[in-house]
Amino acid sequence: MRGLTQLPCIFTSVGGRRASTLTSGKRYDAVVIGGGHNGLVAASYLAKAGRSVCVLERRHIVGGAAVTEEIIPGFKFSRASYVLGLLRPKVYEDLELKRHGLKVYPRDPSSYTPLHEREWPTSGGRSLILGPHEEENFRQIAQFSEKDAKALPQLESILNKCAEAIAPLLDSVAPDVKSFYSSGILNKIRHIPNYMPLIKTASTLGKDIPQLYELMTAPAIKVLDRWLESEPLKATLATDSVIGAMISPNTPGSGYVLLHHVMAQVAGVRGAWGYPEGGMGGVTQAMARAAQEAGVDIFTNQPVKSVLLGDNREVVGVETEDGIKIDAKTVLSNATAHVTFLKLLPEGSLPKDFEASIKGIDYTSPVCKLNVALKSLPNFKANPSTNQNTVMPHHRCTIHLNCEKTELLDEAYLQAKAGLIPDKPMIEMTLPSSCDPTLAPPGCHVALFFTQYVPYTRADGKPWNEETKEEYAKKIFSVVEEYAPGFIESIVGYEVLPPPELERIFGLTGGNIFHGSMSLDQLFISRPSPAQPGPFTPIPGLFLCGSGAHPGGGVMAAPGRLAALSALQ
Repeated sequence: MRGLTQLPCIFTSVGGRRASTLTSGKRYDAVVIGGGHNGLVAASYLAKAGRSVCVLERRHIVGGAAVTEEIIPGFKFSRASYVLGLLRPKVYEDLELKRHGLKVYPRDPSSYTPLHEREWPTSGGRSLILGPHEEENFRQIAQFSEKDAKALPQLESILNKCAEAIAPLLDSVAPDVKSFYSSGILNKIRHIPNYMPLIKTASTLGKDIPQLYELMTAPAIKVLDRWLESEPLKATLATDSVIGAMISPNTPGSGYVLLHHVMAQVAGVRGAWGYPEGGMGGVTQAMARAAQEAGVDIFTNQPVKSVLLGDNREVVGVETEDGIKIDAKTVLSNATAHVTFLKLLPEGSLPKDFEASIKGIDYTSPVCKLNVALKSLPNFKANPSTNQNTVMPHHRCTIHLNCEKTELLDEAYLQAKAGLIPDKPMIEMTLPSSCDPTLAPPGCHVALFFTQYVPYTRADGKPWNEETKEEYAKKIFSVVEEYAPGFIESIVGYEVLPPPELERIFGLTGGNIFHGSMSLDQLFISRPSPAQPGPFTPIPGLFLCGSGAHPGGGVMAAPGRLAALSALQ
């Protein structure tokens, strides 16, 4: 990495109101640990309900993994998360994020898969470009299979129905089955509303319930093989089923994440993803402004050392690493379940079964993020640019490399599982500056690479250090060079973030972007633990408001909203 520049913290004053000084003995109704997007959303809901709230963020800037930083002078990067689409509409409306400055550039088209002649030597199409227009999608897919061009809308119709059906579950707290069956009749009646979203989901699906069940349990490739035959299309869609997860399209349960293909929504268009103006930090800055307008005090550079408990193991406050103690009867943690329960709480404060389940959470991450500054746009052989400085439609897309065939994804996964760096890593490349001119100097661009699969611990015994990170970067850049000659020459600077770096910088246990695997055994009533689904915890007054709670990861903001509403109850 060359030339990391820290952006100044903008959260000391909004609308003329300055945050109070953080001192020991200060009392709030609620303290939020971590200023990621979920923490900011939780704080906003609490403050709008009249509670006094402070947010304690350990870094110099709020946003968590949804943050914009100027890594190379003049170039602003969405340093971890990189596209927006899963943000719940209810949060967008309730916090008036548009009024607070959030602007999103929808992508049209949205997906670009150039085909390498080595992997796809046949005549016909040299790339696959997909977007929101059915007629153009039909023409693109028909280059490879007219059967698939007709079948994809049918598959998407089923996926859309499943996504619509589970939407009520995303906006509702997961029911606590254990509490329901261990309580008296009056408490059972009180719990009944928690089961209504499940009933609504079943009602929406009707006779299609088996379709959702298959998606939740089957390998993605099984679903794709039944509907489709062309490898470029199947491999492009299969990337959605494995993104951010140490699984392959052949892993049971990977079909569920195919729903991300249609669950996203930007500007009212289902299945669409977009680039926030100013990068992903544009999202969290809008959230921070909403929070401060509601009265939230936000403090940066304030890592929390511990959650303080009273004589009955109830929350009484927090203590920062600087020794500042803040009194509060409610604490919401935006940290991972591992950090929250195993690092911030006194030893022995948790029930044994709950603690054991937290220790068993799978935080395996396959992700290595690269942020690259460019002095010109890449020129892809499959779709040559008409002019070097002209943005072509495919530049706005997620660009899929080493994705001509699904078997390439499986091979990369198996190598990483063995601790090896894959011969052909799966690469998702985006160029947000193709839509947003605020991110780079005129004529220049930022390229974001979300790559997998890589191991956290390498089989060769080498650490992830500057040498091994540079080796990996060169491997990725050489792949891009094969698809777009001249790419390497256009590089101004870059940084490489393998799993240990994602863990160190952003507090993501294991480097897992979702705060834990999104596998079926770690979702819904088992997130973070089958002994106690979030946001509730065994500690009175402590709530889990991050992606480690239901409904899970992605810049969704649902966990933050649900934790705040639960705390208000």
